[in-house]
Amino acid sequence: MLASLRGDERGTVTAEFAVVMPAVLVVLGLAIGGIFIAAHRITLVTLAAEVARLEARGDMDRARARLDDAAAGVSVRRERTGPLHCVTLGAHPGGGMLSAIGIESRACAAVSGEHEGTP
Repeated sequence: MLASLRGDERGTVTAEFAVVMPAVLVVLGLAIGGIFIAAHRITLVTLAAEVARLEARGDMDRARARLDDAAAGVSVRRERTGPLHCVTLGAHPGGGMLSAIGIESRACAAVSGEHEGTP
């Protein structure tokens, strides 16, 4: 009887592997997606700060060129609050399920005295 029980356990490792492998792949995919979104967010924060500084000092051509160099699909909102010029950039990074996640970054810079009416 004991020998027949051992014989029945031969396929359990394969069955357990077949059940665990999809879960491991999902966790790995989520980790890689999280890293990708974090890297894209860092890029967006840096770009928003740079564009806000360029526009606040009146260098609209360089700011536009910098935005054109950025990845496609970046939305831009600008607002002026007193002496500050603020730029908000938004994007949906990646494709597939990642495109459902939107990220946003806002940066403000003090407007220089000679270009207060420009941005």
